[in-house]
Amino acid sequence: MTASAHSSAFAPLQNDTFIRACLRQATDHTPVWLMRQAGRYLPEYRATRAKAGSFMGLATNTDFATEVTLQPLERFPLDAAILFSDILTVPDAMGLGLSFALGEGPKFAHPVRDEAAVAQLAVPDMDKLRYVFDAVTSIRKALNGRVPLIGFSGSPWTLACYMVEGAGSDDYRLVKTMLYSRPDLMHKMLQINADAVALYLNAQIEAGAQAVMIFDSWGGVLADGAFQQFSLAYTARVLAQVKKEHLGVQIPRLVFTKGGGLWLEEMGHLDCEVLGLDWTVNLARARALVGDRKALQGNIDPNVLFAPPAQIETEVARVLDSFGTPHTGPGTGPAHIFNLGHGINQHTPPEHVAALVQAVHRHSRQQRAGTR
Repeated sequence: MTASAHSSAFAPLQNDTFIRACLRQATDHTPVWLMRQAGRYLPEYRATRAKAGSFMGLATNTDFATEVTLQPLERFPLDAAILFSDILTVPDAMGLGLSFALGEGPKFAHPVRDEAAVAQLAVPDMDKLRYVFDAVTSIRKALNGRVPLIGFSGSPWTLACYMVEGAGSDDYRLVKTMLYSRPDLMHKMLQINADAVALYLNAQIEAGAQAVMIFDSWGGVLADGAFQQFSLAYTARVLAQVKKEHLGVQIPRLVFTKGGGLWLEEMGHLDCEVLGLDWTVNLARARALVGDRKALQGNIDPNVLFAPPAQIETEVARVLDSFGTPHTGPGTGPAHIFNLGHGINQHTPPEHVAALVQAVHRHSRQQRAGTR
């Protein structure tokens, strides 16, 4: 298929606020989307998941994945959609046997805990992840240009945490034991993960993702020094291989490290367009540290959404004001994308999400009006 035939397969973008903010261009309001915006807090999501029979049944079915990705956009005027999938699809494709029990986190049947297991690891055949790329194309078509579609992956280090622990962890004892006793094995695993993640993100871009995000969910559990060596270096290895543009259109790349505020200055040197911040970081300080090299994304505490709408509005204004007025006018300058400091809690009342989105749009428009 020629490039023009491929690009015309998708409708032109009607709301490009998110993309413009990623590229540090002026926008008339601060764009907002939410990590895990398609999820268990929505009754319609729970109904679709029940129909699918399981989480992976949902994620591997193109129609279901498309349906749940669009559900939050039917309810709230969000500025971006994010692919409905899981960060652990890549290690699953490596043959580690991923499963999800209802109400429990992910589990791997074959965790990677010794030299023999690491020796068997390889970058998986992307055909095993065809269901993800089919979902990307299907969602992009269904969006019909309404808002951009974000693709994503877990970071090499975050994937390694699950691969070694075999599930989520409270103390990361097994993965850190390998890191400190056999750093050679950990580096080998991380190299394979990084190359797999880069291929995976590029395939999502080719399928129609208009921005891609790397979730370094567990980077913050590392010691200083270990973070730079075992997380940051491999996130950089991914970014070095991910497409910066596709069919002549720039593809913003976002990096989010939960607990990464300590290393913001170093993360400011990553080859990406956007840094995501958790709720522990002051946005004004982040803006001063990172300068104008990156757009910033975040970072309200997801638990603010349990407060009454009036308090939610106050907290939204506080976050927007802590960043300050974004760049207006031609060229590029400081830019902010509003988001939570981590994923939305499953018990969140949907009407509180509506109050948050409305408050972001209203207050950020007033902010800009004050500068004219």
